[in-house]
Amino acid sequence: MKTHIITVLILLFSFSAIAQSDHDKQHEKLKALKVAHITEQLNFSTKEAEAFWPVYNNFEAEKHKLRETSTAKRNDVDLEKLTDKDAETLIKEMQALEQEKVQSYKVYIDKLSKIIGYKKIVLLFSAERTFKKKMIQEYRNRHRNDKK
Repeated sequence: MKTHIITVLILLFSFSAIAQSDHDKQHEKLKALKVAHITEQLNFSTKEAEAFWPVYNNFEAEKHKLRETSTAKRNDVDLEKLTDKDAETLIKEMQALEQEKVQSYKVYIDKLSKIIGYKKIVLLFSAERTFKKKMIQEYRNRHRNDKK
């Protein structure tokens, strides 16, 4: 009996590791597609690309961290036990996070303006939107085909 339980646990951990590995691969593939799309849309020079990508990647990581912090704060709230004082504290923390996002965005724009200029920053925002639209459309198409 003990060996059956151990075998089941090993299988569960193996499947979990495989699923995580597949998720990581999908994430990396998506990231590579985004990089290619942005690079194509902005037509970077070699010098621009070398300076742009570290700044862009750092900002993306910072946005992700702030998003996770914000989500964690909201998810940690027990609405049934929330007092007015707790709610006030939560709102103030959320405001501080929003201020941090705004400040981070200002610093990001300032850095990018020195690397690629404001016109390419506008093109970057457009490229990010078109990439997101493409991915949503691709997702919808795949799920339509899965239902058939």
